[in-house]
Amino acid sequence: MTSSDFENAPEILSVGRALPPHYADQETLIATLREEWVEQHYNLDRLEELHRAVQVSGRYLALPIAEYAALGSFAKRNEAWRRVAAELGESAIRSALRAAGLSPGDVDALFFVTVTGISTPSLDATLVNRLGLRPDVKRTPIFGLGCVAGAAGVARASDYLRSFRDQVSVLLSVELCSLTLQRKDLSVANMVASGLFGDGAAAVALAGARRHDSPRGPRVVAARSVFYPDTERVMGWEVIDGGFKIVLSAKVPQLVMQNIRRDVDSFLGAQGLDRTRIAHWIAHTGGPKVLQAFESALELPAQSLERSWRSLSETGNLSSASVLFVLGEFLEASAARPDDYGLLLAMGPGFCSELVLLRW
Repeated sequence: MTSSDFENAPEILSVGRALPPHYADQETLIATLREEWVEQHYNLDRLEELHRAVQVSGRYLALPIAEYAALGSFAKRNEAWRRVAAELGESAIRSALRAAGLSPGDVDALFFVTVTGISTPSLDATLVNRLGLRPDVKRTPIFGLGCVAGAAGVARASDYLRSFRDQVSVLLSVELCSLTLQRKDLSVANMVASGLFGDGAAAVALAGARRHDSPRGPRVVAARSVFYPDTERVMGWEVIDGGFKIVLSAKVPQLVMQNIRRDVDSFLGAQGLDRTRIAHWIAHTGGPKVLQAFESALELPAQSLERSWRSLSETGNLSSASVLFVLGEFLEASAARPDDYGLLLAMGPGFCSELVLLRW
């Protein structure tokens, strides 16, 4: 990588985060689901085992717990998604712009990722009005990438800025996983999901190389997408009459172990680097087994994923927003030094991975 490549790379300016005001600790959620499933499930002790195994202490919810019982149809859940997603999305973007010293009128391109709700026009259109973005803002809504979309969105927003180096792009992720819960689904996958996934939004403000004379954040110097053939049934949604039914295979940690070291080494090698040059690892909080697989496969030093583990405990897996929450916490801690390298990584439906190389 030449100095010119680094100087022309887009810069991450800030990360804004937003959580709904309704918080429930894991024990409260377990008790609520036990009451919901007591007449349907023959082994509720298994529910508790699965919920405690994911090592989540509590989660933020789109709505107060008492209001979920009234959401008897996909239409009602999706309408709640539209309302709350707009509120959290606006809050996250305003937070990111404020931290970057920007106004809504500075935004040239808006990328929006989600996998937990649908609307047409997409949510980004609603936010153009709510935020007062310019009428010529370029909108790119992306649906279906799931957990990998936070990292993929950073990469796509950066790709844009490599062509428009005097512009600003914003990536928004909003995931309201609690609104996708299928109350009649007694599968292990649904039980795990009901204990693992939470709600939240994150926005990343990025600038092209010509936009700022005094870089403050990391540059996005390279990115790579990796698709694993014939793995569509590993993770995703099965769309049923009641909405989104979780598809979540126990093979996910195995796929991480089988692929991530090779993919990371190949990606870094193409940049003239190896794993020893990565000072900071920013990983999606896929769950304990996924984080353990990252640590083992990549032979990471102790505490390398400490922020990911803490985020998992405090908020659960926020799907595409998770890795952006970890990134935001890292940037706020000012833990990097000039010339440090970091690797942002996530995996998700496809099955696939996204790798984003950062340099300060």
